[in-house]
Amino acid sequence: MIEIVCTNKNSIRKKYPLGTKLSHIAEDLNIKLSYPILAAKVNNKVKSLQYEIYKSKVISFFDISHISGYTAYERSMHFLLYKAAKDIYPQEEIIIKYSIVGGKYCEFENSDFQITDEVVEKILGRMRELVAKDLPFIRTQMLTEEAMALYEEKGLKDKKELLQHRKIFYTSVYYLENTPNYFFGCLVPSTKCLSVFDLVKFESGLLLRMPSRHDPSKLMKLREAPKLFSVFKEHKEWNRILEVPYVGALNEAVKKGRSTEILLIAEGLQEKKMTHIADSIASREQVKMVLLSGPSSSGKTTISKRISVQLGVLGYKPIQISLDNYFIEREFTPKDKDGNYDFEHINAIDLELFHEQINDLFKGKEIKVPTYDFHQGKKVWKGNTLKLKDNSILIVEGIHCLNPLISQNVESDKTFKLFVSALTSLAMDKQNPIHSNDNRLIRRIVRDYRYRGYSAKESLCRWASVRRGEEKWIFPFQEEADIMFNSAILCELSILKHFALPLLNEVTEISDEYTEAMRLKKILSYFVEIPETDVPQSSILREFFGGSVFSYK
Repeated sequence: MIEIVCTNKNSIRKKYPLGTKLSHIAEDLNIKLSYPILAAKVNNKVKSLQYEIYKSKVISFFDISHISGYTAYERSMHFLLYKAAKDIYPQEEIIIKYSIVGGKYCEFENSDFQITDEVVEKILGRMRELVAKDLPFIRTQMLTEEAMALYEEKGLKDKKELLQHRKIFYTSVYYLENTPNYFFGCLVPSTKCLSVFDLVKFESGLLLRMPSRHDPSKLMKLREAPKLFSVFKEHKEWNRILEVPYVGALNEAVKKGRSTEILLIAEGLQEKKMTHIADSIASREQVKMVLLSGPSSSGKTTISKRISVQLGVLGYKPIQISLDNYFIEREFTPKDKDGNYDFEHINAIDLELFHEQINDLFKGKEIKVPTYDFHQGKKVWKGNTLKLKDNSILIVEGIHCLNPLISQNVESDKTFKLFVSALTSLAMDKQNPIHSNDNRLIRRIVRDYRYRGYSAKESLCRWASVRRGEEKWIFPFQEEADIMFNSAILCELSILKHFALPLLNEVTEISDEYTEAMRLKKILSYFVEIPETDVPQSSILREFFGGSVFSYK
């Protein structure tokens, strides 16, 4: 017999025979959650309900309202869509592309395949049939060589390529009826769990609508985002130029010695975009202030400096101001629902002082610029001054810069708005996109350790609060931008892996953050490393691990 401790039942202890499944334990303990149980944490590792227990464990069951439950639901929806599309159109293959407001954007690999209302209705109808049949998602283990042969036989070349550099004996393969595929994490128990979804035509593809995180019984609200979608199209073109559509192809290119070439082309594409942004600013003669916004770890500071260089080429004298220096004193900072300081709140900024100083600058006055001391939690005055010249252009950088409250006293024709984020990421394969938030989180873990001395555990602990602030204060304003800039570097996880893995390895099993650390480690494990010495000194990535030609003080 083995003992389990279930945290859903006030850490109740109970003994079970070796090999007992999690599903049996949940039923035996009569675990009731707000929504159906989807999986569990076993010693803080996410496991499906079919997982068998052979040693004493601490178990916590969760539903879709938990982040791990939601991601299991997402992965299962990807498989459901793939299976339904294959059943109806066996010669076609669907690609899960990007997360956008309202769900997941998908396309067929065959660009000549016409997506009509009839096509959508047939696939959606088949998805609902599969849900009604309550089919189990079955996970099997097979020798990696056999899994590669299976994927080759089924035409899943991208999955075979991904496994070629995995030095492991056995690999998991998931089945839905007789259809195999692979997903990077556990799936829900059966199709019956997938009760909230929809499929609609969207742009040149499909939108797989997903449940709301805030109310999983309802679909996410749709919101138009044409500028964001244009970035996705640009990303698709950049991937075509670089000839590395998925992680397996990137790994193969690295093994063949192409890493420097790929990195330099990726950097060159970004530099070309920055030149375009500078030209766009210069074409609007009235512009006196560039407002540069973006979420955490998007590379805002480096981009503001590189655009300043491009504006300098055009004869301007760029002057940079960071909104971070206008935080109010710590004791007056708003707090979130957990009682922690909410630094993402707009009222964490001293708007009165900022507006006063911007007005003075535009009147030709010299201002004394504050520097925020994050250790003391207050502004300090070091004698730094600013004054605009005739050819000066002000570049204001900060997470709130697209919020209308920031520029409310400045005429709209004098401002140019730029939104920056790691908006895309290289996908694992055709049905397994990597969320762009994961890029930013890995960047943040590396940066916070190097420059602020934070452990990975501390960065992971803070991330949920950061994301809530972004959803409330940053992303609602992203479509206000004149231009969006995608700061993601196609091969960045191959580079950041060297810095991030040792930090993630320090997160212990007893930490709540261990679950997320394990998930990120699994993502990174699929990337062949690229040495950081290949990264140019002006790269956005240098903002996170050091060695930049720019100063970030």
